[in-house]
Amino acid sequence: MPTLLVASLVLLLQAPAPAPALKYDVPQGWTSKPLSSKMRLADFVLPRAEGDNEDATLVVTFFGGQGGTVQANFDRWLTQMAQPDGRASKDVAKTSVLKTNDLTLSIMDLPGTFVAETAPGSSEHFNKPGFHLRAAVIEGKGGPYFVRLVGPARTVAKWDAAVQAFFKSLRVE
Repeated sequence: MPTLLVASLVLLLQAPAPAPALKYDVPQGWTSKPLSSKMRLADFVLPRAEGDNEDATLVVTFFGGQGGTVQANFDRWLTQMAQPDGRASKDVAKTSVLKTNDLTLSIMDLPGTFVAETAPGSSEHFNKPGFHLRAAVIEGKGGPYFVRLVGPARTVAKWDAAVQAFFKSLRVE
């Protein structure tokens, strides 16, 4: 075999395999936004319900196989919502697990006032009462991946069936 061909085969065999990619079906009515970060795999607008002042957003992120445990993410998401009656968000949050297409989704649902930082590391915070956060850690081949949906409670409720279908469509190829 010519030396160049052997060298090419060796390089090809040593090249890392491409990382598995998270795939999903986009529900009708969702609009894709341009990605604002290399860590974002998807960024969707879920149009507002009648009477709400803004749309909801759903973001899918991937941190190169990093991103912390399920509990660490739940703990972080809990700090992004405050309860109008003063209860701790952990006492209001509902968690569930969904297994689909060889993936495990640990999901948190949490209503309240959205009080997350306006940008990572910012001292400014949102103050959006009547909101709902639904977030998931997706574990499986190539993961973890993360989904965060946030928006007015009526809008999030309007899209509940579509979000469930989105979650069930998640797969790694």
